[in-house]
Amino acid sequence: MKHLEEAFTLRNKKINKIEKIKELKTPMEVYKQLGNICANGLEKLEDTDSSYFLKCFGAFLKKDGKFMLRVRIPAGQLSIAQAAKIGEVAKEYGDDYIDITTRQQIELRYIELENLATVLKELDSVGLSTFQTGIDNFRNIVTSSFDGLGDKKIIEVKPLIDELQSLFMNREEWIGTLPRKFNTAILGTTTNDCNIYGHDCSFIVAKKGEELGFNLYLGGRVGVQARDTGLFIRQEEVVPTFLSIINLFKKYGFRDNRNKNRLHFLLEAVGMEAFVEAIKEYSGLAYERCGDILATDEYMLDESGVFDLGNKQKAIHLSIPSGIFSGNCLMEVAQVASSTDAKIRLSVEQSLYLVVADNKVDEVQKSLLFEIYSRYHNTYYNHQIACAGTATCAFGVIPNKTDAIAMANFLQREVPIEGGKVRMYWSACPKGCGIHGIADIGFEGCKAKDEEGNKVDGVHIFIGGKATTEAKEARQLFKALPLPVAQMKVKQLMECYRDEREEGESFEMFDGRVLSSLSIEEIVSRL
Repeated sequence: MKHLEEAFTLRNKKINKIEKIKELKTPMEVYKQLGNICANGLEKLEDTDSSYFLKCFGAFLKKDGKFMLRVRIPAGQLSIAQAAKIGEVAKEYGDDYIDITTRQQIELRYIELENLATVLKELDSVGLSTFQTGIDNFRNIVTSSFDGLGDKKIIEVKPLIDELQSLFMNREEWIGTLPRKFNTAILGTTTNDCNIYGHDCSFIVAKKGEELGFNLYLGGRVGVQARDTGLFIRQEEVVPTFLSIINLFKKYGFRDNRNKNRLHFLLEAVGMEAFVEAIKEYSGLAYERCGDILATDEYMLDESGVFDLGNKQKAIHLSIPSGIFSGNCLMEVAQVASSTDAKIRLSVEQSLYLVVADNKVDEVQKSLLFEIYSRYHNTYYNHQIACAGTATCAFGVIPNKTDAIAMANFLQREVPIEGGKVRMYWSACPKGCGIHGIADIGFEGCKAKDEEGNKVDGVHIFIGGKATTEAKEARQLFKALPLPVAQMKVKQLMECYRDEREEGESFEMFDGRVLSSLSIEEIVSRL
């Protein structure tokens, strides 16, 4: 622990303003007064409550004077009753608006302060919580949308996720007490559809000899992929290993510069080897060296919207543009799921699946719900992500969600591609909430200049990120293009993909075979 203690002492001579706010009171003190806070109105809301303490319970005061409420959905698995309840709450209290997020969660918007306690009570009635979904807390633990299903399953990890969550959920000593947010993912399927390398703590299904377990990766964040610890974690070792990591982070994590307080920066300061030794010392476990990662399959959705899971199971994909959904539609999802015995699974790509037996596919496809969203089953919508943008986020530089939709519509009209897969991820600002850095084609919102020199909405374009069979950050292809110009550049890129790809080849495969060997200048010249 010596290296961790030295790094902590060096970096924590001064603490940041959020750490000083934490000294004023505890988040639970504020939560217990929520009824009074709601009754008193916004003018009586203390600045520290809105800037920090309420965010510990997923309640974010937005610039319109209303709240965004983030609902925790462990592993992205919603029961029928939970889906129906969220839909009802969104319709009654939140302008019938829902966002599906990149952590397999749901965000409700436009919640009035006076209704906040009521909404939380309604969600709690079906076992849903918003606790610890914001600020310096453990965020929703994500996994594959296909966890435990069909022939994609190696280890079903939802029970492990529930056990990991029980270590910190609703525990006062953990609520809002971390140095910074902490993202966790655990993957037990052959397909990596949850950006497994992009989290603070990642358990990736692996095999060591004849034993199934996980390789442990640490230190991922926006713009940085997690690194291999060299450890193989047996299934029974996951919980004590996670407990060791989070206790070490809480005790030794930096509390000075909030821009450099994630686990990544602690690892950078002390080195992975020293941190691994600290894990071993804290846990008392004798770990094996890492095994062979088993999550190596590429998966591709087609225009039918049906993904074959094997074992007589199908995942019917609802491709939801930019994750913008509604309470009415989620209630319809619950109704269709009820009549077809379907499982509801949210996706990190801001969409959802209804998982049914083979003989129920036709019934789902005859529903009004499928009819509405089947029009978005194409190469440009199937794997799309877009964060909030200027409509609801103070950091947004461009509208973003509508920009992503406009791009997808333009490309589908101009360069339709059957059987392709292109992951287009949009972030409205450099914070990167749309994880554009790992996209096949990523877009980061910025201001650009048009031909007349006027300042307009634009994007930086990135290419070649990887998040499925390996981890790799994208490289910048174009800087500060006005959005109409960006559409034309991406059209040319898609024409290249359409004309030169091999049958069944995703853009990631195509990039690995053709584009990754070219310089940016060579790619631009081809366009």
